[in-house]
Amino acid sequence: MAWHMTRTLRLTSDTAACCWIPLFALRSELARRPELASLPVALLSPDDTRRLWQVAPLARRAGVKPGMTVSQAIGLCPALKLCEPDPVHYDEQFSQLVAALGTVSPVVEPVELGRVFVGTDGLEGLYGEPEKIVEAIRLRIGDCGLRIGNEKAESAIHNPKSAIRVGWGNGKFVSWVAATRAKPGDAVIVPVGEEAKFLATQRLAVLPLDPDTHRRLRQLGIKTLGALVALPEEAVVSQFGRAGRRLWRLAAGLESEPVVGRIVPEPIVAALSFFTPVGERDLLAHALDKLVDRAIADPRRSGWRVQVVRLRAELEHGASWLVTATLKDPSATRERIAAPLKTQLERSPPAGAVERLVVEFTAFTPGTAELQLFARDAGAAARAGRRRALQNAAREIALRIRRPMLYHVIEVQPWSRLPERRYALIDYEP
Repeated sequence: MAWHMTRTLRLTSDTAACCWIPLFALRSELARRPELASLPVALLSPDDTRRLWQVAPLARRAGVKPGMTVSQAIGLCPALKLCEPDPVHYDEQFSQLVAALGTVSPVVEPVELGRVFVGTDGLEGLYGEPEKIVEAIRLRIGDCGLRIGNEKAESAIHNPKSAIRVGWGNGKFVSWVAATRAKPGDAVIVPVGEEAKFLATQRLAVLPLDPDTHRRLRQLGIKTLGALVALPEEAVVSQFGRAGRRLWRLAAGLESEPVVGRIVPEPIVAALSFFTPVGERDLLAHALDKLVDRAIADPRRSGWRVQVVRLRAELEHGASWLVTATLKDPSATRERIAAPLKTQLERSPPAGAVERLVVEFTAFTPGTAELQLFARDAGAAARAGRRRALQNAAREIALRIRRPMLYHVIEVQPWSRLPERRYALIDYEP
């Protein structure tokens, strides 16, 4: 295989396939509520349910746009159907897609909900030319059973009703632009060496531009990447600085960011079920601390610092809530890991009482070489033996009963006068 491993335990690939499903969250919602497919629909924002997040084409034709307030949108389209967001469901669907792509290539880089890059260096030895690699990717997506934009899994292949678009090229930028030009259920392949020709006709908006830079370029009469490349590189740099050089080189097809994958432990999950649904933020923050402590103590985390952590909640009436934090300085301490989650919990709390709270460590960096000094003493060895015996017993129970039946009881609100509020259950995971 041509992909290689860097010193930071990352796998990289120069050639890339970009798999893109526009409006992924809204399509996930419509897939399980097909009765809404023919109606003007909008999905509310998870961060602010007074505003719209994703808008279906029928609603867009009536003038409804993402970011509008609910009152503005209904004023433009009285028949608009509003859907409460279920971010946990969308995340599960997306994880299913990422896992399927991971069976094609060891280098997979999720970017945002509905967009994933797959490193394809060396895959020609398994599948053949780029067209065959792309076909293998789309077949694997179909096999994973993702129900978005299609009634049957196999209809994701060469079907204009499918939502899946694929682009292939040298580097992430070229493959992403190719995916945006692909028709639903189809693919666009940019042969190596033809990047500049392909990019020249593309709109300026495909570049990662901030609004001010976009406005200034438009004022100069530049509407395509070819028009930008026609300017001398140094002239663009003098106007826009270092960022201008990167934009010019991207437009010219001279800069291609590789796909980056990582060799990391499996995600670490800690969950807590409340006896009665909880809405108090103080109690949720206290429970969050307990869960982070438990996840940190997981043996799989030894030797790794946490870089990405998620907090999700299952709410009353089947709704859900999800926030994700990426730590600028990866850490193995509870305070630093929990701090950004608590901030988001304060700013945009769940829109209902919480029945179950889950913390997940999903990305790691190496660096915590904790010395297992106490593992050598007899007491620690005895505790380890008891723990292994308990884990074996728990696995046997789970195999026989086919569902978890063991829990930890932890103290979460000892001051409460209601006994059911003083304690909560945490799933015991062997």
